[in-house]
Amino acid sequence: MQQQKDLFTHQDTLANLHENIPLTEKLRFLHQIIRQDFPFLDRLAIALFDEKTQILKTYTHSTEGNDSPVTTYEAPLSSAPSLHAIIEHRRPRLVQDLNIFSQGTHEHTKRIAAKGYKSSYTMPLYQGRTFIGFLFFNSLQAHPFTSQSLRQIDIYGHLVALMVINELTAIRTLIAAVRAARSMTHYRDLETGSHIDRTAHYARLIARELASNYDITDEQIEHIFLFSPMHDVGKIGIPDNILRKPSRLDDSEFDVMKTHPEKGREIIEAVLKDFSLGTFGHVDILRNIAEYHHEAMDGSGYPKGLKGDEIPIEARISAVADVFDALTSRRVYKAAWTNEEAFAVLQKMSNAKLDRDCVNALINNLDKVLSIQQQFRDEELI
Repeated sequence: MQQQKDLFTHQDTLANLHENIPLTEKLRFLHQIIRQDFPFLDRLAIALFDEKTQILKTYTHSTEGNDSPVTTYEAPLSSAPSLHAIIEHRRPRLVQDLNIFSQGTHEHTKRIAAKGYKSSYTMPLYQGRTFIGFLFFNSLQAHPFTSQSLRQIDIYGHLVALMVINELTAIRTLIAAVRAARSMTHYRDLETGSHIDRTAHYARLIARELASNYDITDEQIEHIFLFSPMHDVGKIGIPDNILRKPSRLDDSEFDVMKTHPEKGREIIEAVLKDFSLGTFGHVDILRNIAEYHHEAMDGSGYPKGLKGDEIPIEARISAVADVFDALTSRRVYKAAWTNEEAFAVLQKMSNAKLDRDCVNALINNLDKVLSIQQQFRDEELI
């Protein structure tokens, strides 16, 4: 018996990576392990690349509290030529002394320097041949990296890359499964690709603006961005004679329509189970958006009649993004409202139906709203 017990004396150092925890927690755990071998590594961070907008955006990091120099930040990749060069060479970049960028004007460079980081090792992240972002290893020391340490750091870097790819693949699989279900049931409900893109970017804009006051992390912002367009997935379960009725719904029909948030939650749970996707972090963001996006701040919404802060912030964000795009989009049955007209309606709905902070976050960023509308314009309706 003792002999068998002796076979199990070693504990897997990285066992926590199998747990159902957000990627940020996994990254922080892994950072602690790495620092046992390389104590000079003070920060790990990941930035993701959005191919549609050519934007590089912060995603997650390993520093605790407010110590990270760069959060809720995005910039065109073209504005960072030193990072763009990494992609061109398809090789990592080693900077033993960040003073070589002391005259740099890029905001990211300034923030890193202000926190006292003196060296960095940057790996490009790829899924196949597709570039998805960067992994940064930062140190408060100058010239800490050796050839031997870099060989081992590369192994850790590829482990982190696999973690990120696994997370993003799970999300994409989930979204693709839900979209396939909508398509097979002939669900259209006038949701164009441009509407989906705009809604996602409005939600991301609002989440970024509220991040500091609501403790929303970059990782959560990305999930809100990805999941907001899926809010109405429950309409798959609504009969066509109600969903596509050209006139006003009567009370009994509206009662059926009001079941779509709970149907959405059921559909999502089924997809998560069938694809074994229920274990990745922040999946509750998708659940909450689907089920609670029709709750109202005064408690008059559905399906639960939640009030105020009882409504998850991601659902409040998604509601404002969707209402605004519905108002400002042209449809066969209505003309598009101007932004000013839509903003006025949002303000009237504030506090009673919509979250005032979410509304103000959108209204106070007209320039970014216009940029989103310009980039994701609808094709002309025939």
